[in-house]
Amino acid sequence: MSEYIGLDVSLNETAISVRRDGKRIWRGKCPSDPSLLADLIRKQAPAAQRVVFETGPLSVWFYHALTAMGFPAICIDARHAKAALDMAPNKTDANDADGLAHLAEVGFYREVRVKGYDSMLTRTLVVARTRLIRMTTELSNQIRGLMKTFGLVVPKGGGLVFETNVRNMLGSNAGLERIILPLLEAQYSGPRRATRSSVGRGSQAELCMSGTDVHPRNWCSHFRLLCCGNRGPEKLPNLPVCGGVAGADDKALSIRRN
Repeated sequence: MSEYIGLDVSLNETAISVRRDGKRIWRGKCPSDPSLLADLIRKQAPAAQRVVFETGPLSVWFYHALTAMGFPAICIDARHAKAALDMAPNKTDANDADGLAHLAEVGFYREVRVKGYDSMLTRTLVVARTRLIRMTTELSNQIRGLMKTFGLVVPKGGGLVFETNVRNMLGSNAGLERIILPLLEAQYSGPRRATRSSVGRGSQAELCMSGTDVHPRNWCSHFRLLCCGNRGPEKLPNLPVCGGVAGADDKALSIRRN
């Protein structure tokens, strides 16, 4: 006989409901860990036909972990499940899990495609790169704004040009130097120290493909190499290598054709 399982996943605990032949036969809670959840499912529902849960922050992890352990995991769109779950008289995690188990039993759901880990790594790299660029730009604007108050207008430029101009202009104002230099160090030295520890683990190209080397001055060229996928440099004879977003750098990654 087949069992149908509904999971209401949260960051700390996951509510579980098991149904068979139109009736709930068991429900409970366990920590939100796929391995612990798998042990519980094997014990309470050895003939699990469907394991249904909604999209959410942990859905990718749960889907791939449960699928790897041999469970028929199904991720459904939370917006479509909401209409059915809102019909419960009391809105609780246990009732949501029971509603998801009921949807799994009748098959009234819309399954969503869960991205693979490689796709999620690429997406995570894009998000992290965008956030780092935004943070660096905000720090640059803060430095420019603070220095304008004292009549120090930093010329246009980014990266090494911006850093050099700021340091040269601060040389005549020791008081302001104690305020601005920590911001300048936070803008460039932090990412630089973070990437120095990763250089020894592989080549620049490998670091770029894994998203490890995210120095602001190399973002643009590294991101171009990432977008190349598994194609070798010999297949990209005309691909230009541009300077980083924060400014050109002599140490920027270059694609070798030989």
